[in-house]
Amino acid sequence: MNTLAATLLAAGVSAHAATEDPSGKQSMDYRKKLIVKPGSKVSLKNMDPGWHGQHDSEKEAAEEIAKHLSSIAEHQRLLYGEKRHALLIVLQGIDAAGKDGVCWHVIKGMNPQGVNVTGFKQPTPEALAHDFLWRVHPHTPGLGQVAVFNRSHYEDVLVARVHNLVPKSVWSTRYDRINEFENLLHESGVTIIKFFLMISPEEQLKRFGERLEDPMRQWKISNSDYTERALWDDYIGAYEAMLEKCSTKHAPWYILPSNHKWFRNLAASQIIASTLEGLRMKLPKPEVDIAAIKAEYHSASATPNNPEKTKKKAKGKKTS
Repeated sequence: MNTLAATLLAAGVSAHAATEDPSGKQSMDYRKKLIVKPGSKVSLKNMDPGWHGQHDSEKEAAEEIAKHLSSIAEHQRLLYGEKRHALLIVLQGIDAAGKDGVCWHVIKGMNPQGVNVTGFKQPTPEALAHDFLWRVHPHTPGLGQVAVFNRSHYEDVLVARVHNLVPKSVWSTRYDRINEFENLLHESGVTIIKFFLMISPEEQLKRFGERLEDPMRQWKISNSDYTERALWDDYIGAYEAMLEKCSTKHAPWYILPSNHKWFRNLAASQIIASTLEGLRMKLPKPEVDIAAIKAEYHSASATPNNPEKTKKKAKGKKTS
């Protein structure tokens, strides 16, 4: 077994992944490569956040990313028209790992008419007065729709756990409630893809520095950036538990090595595209009589309504 395969297996990620693209070239199937197998143990310390698959640069990956974005756009149109399926994309990750970046560079391939992006941050007093999933359910996608959660219901087993916002006896039961919730969505026609974006501490600090120097990104700076960074190991433990307990057959987690933003986009776009393709969707048949509508069209084409001609004819009648 090679080093990469051993590393992925140690992290709880599948190591079997090769597929053939239309050109006949063998390419990696990141849907298989990066999935967290249900019931597996996860060790994020054994995973390289700088791994970038078979491509060495963004330039090399650009054509493949474009192909996946085109496929996503095509299949989202089928999703919207068929209205038999829905898609939920969950984004979680280390601070500065690129959740917004996935929205900018991957979700951009979709028609905004059929997509809703929701960010779940600190719950409001009203939300705290309800069960922890109360604020989430209204944002799940209806048939034909795509919903993106930029942070999600998993905050209640991450932040709530790390900061002791609720007792262990409370947050420890939420994994089962989340699995039940996601199973309910699956039974209702929702396909769920969950991405965990992983970067190294060094890459995170580098990105924090870039934000300081770039006025266009300074709005992302938070007072909690460095206090949360100090809890790195606590968060890693919480993420590992999340991945181990909540990667299921119908709602799998994928771990995206995200030190290279372009590889993050490549892997995410490929996984979304192949998932949509696997739904084997078709546009619905017309509900109208196409032959009758064609006859009406040809009749209208044979006697076009010319506004100027009609206007002159009416004027002539008035003069006479």
